[in-house]
Formats: sequence, structure tokens, C-alpha cells
Amino acid sequence: MGTSGSDNLLPILLVEDSPTDVMMTREALDYYKVLNPLHVVQDGVEATQYLRQKGKYSAAPEPGLIILDLNLPRKSGRELLRDVKSDPDLMSIPVVVLTTSKSEEDVANAYGLHANCYITKPVDFTKFLDVIRGITEFWFGTVTLPLIGS
Repeated sequence: MGTSGSDNLLPILLVEDSPTDVMMTREALDYYKVLNPLHVVQDGVEATQYLRQKGKYSAAPEPGLIILDLNLPRKSGRELLRDVKSDPDLMSIPVVVLTTSKSEEDVANAYGLHANCYITKPVDFTKFLDVIRGITEFWFGTVTLPLIGS
């Protein structure tokens, strides 16, 4: 499902503090044979360090897609989304909000901060698989993404 040719695969940055959700995302990507490398950080502070290539992330590749939970420790997904979409060097990276919140306020705020889409996490694993498949098919199979570093 990922781009053919391993050199062309855009990395996915998963910003998620739930080990269960990280494991399910990995399993879903494996199940659908998505070859894009997955990088995981557990909170908004760590994500900021990753995106700015600070500290242990000095050699981190720029992600082609960010999958972002809103409810994170230390720095919320809302704050991270605001930072990413207001930074000229990062704003073109698509951000998919994948969260448990069904709150209309959270949906409106996420789109107001320029999230590219908002998806409520399904509780059922089979439906979760379908969501991850849909995200990867759309972002890596349907749309044209900007070249990394452009």
C-alpha cells in the first residue's frame, strides 16, 4: 500500500501516549502491509523535539504524515497542532487527528487549528484496522503530498 521503492516511503509520526493504541496502530500497518516507517512519540513535548530535530531526534526524518491524539501529557495535541500549523517549515505536513473525543468543540477547534482531518477512534479493533487502512490509503495512495524538505 505504501509507495513502491523503499527510498520513497514517507515516514509516519504517531503522537500517542496509549501503549495499546500504539500497538494497535503498528498491528494495523503490518496487517495492511503499509511499508512507510512509523515513528512514535508519547507527548507533545517529545513530538516538538522530533519535528525540530532536537536532542535524541537530531537525525529524525521529516514525517510525511502526523497522526495525532489530542489528549496528551505535558503538551496537548491541541497545542502541538497549533504549533505545527503556524510554523512555515512544518505547516505543509498533513495532520490527522485520531482521538477518542467526539466533542463538537474538539472537532471545531481541531479544524480551526487547520487539522487536515478529524477521526474518532473506534473501540472495536476491526473498525480500528479499517480506520488505519483508510488513513494510509488516502494519504499515501490517493493524494499528492509535498516532497520532504520542500
